[in-house]
Amino acid sequence: METVMNRDLDKILDKLSRDDAFRAWVADDPIAAMASIGVAIDAQQLPGKVVLPSKEVMMSARLAIRAKLDSAAGAIPFFLSGKL
Repeated sequence: METVMNRDLDKILDKLSRDDAFRAWVADDPIAAMASIGVAIDAQQLPGKVVLPSKEVMMSARLAIRAKLDSAAGAIPFFLSGKL
């Protein structure tokens, strides 16, 4: 089961791990870059300067988060069954 938040996170991490132009845009204007993919960011929550990890680190994080979310989603029916 994939939520909107999971899709947004995966989309962001995918673009940050593959798209050099998007990475440059995020570094230069993160609010506009994220808005372009439908993600709103509060300017007060941003650091003074955005410094991104390498594309390889972003891809690794994306895959790790997806694996964690996929395994957690698979456990939901078990927890809902009441058979703990």
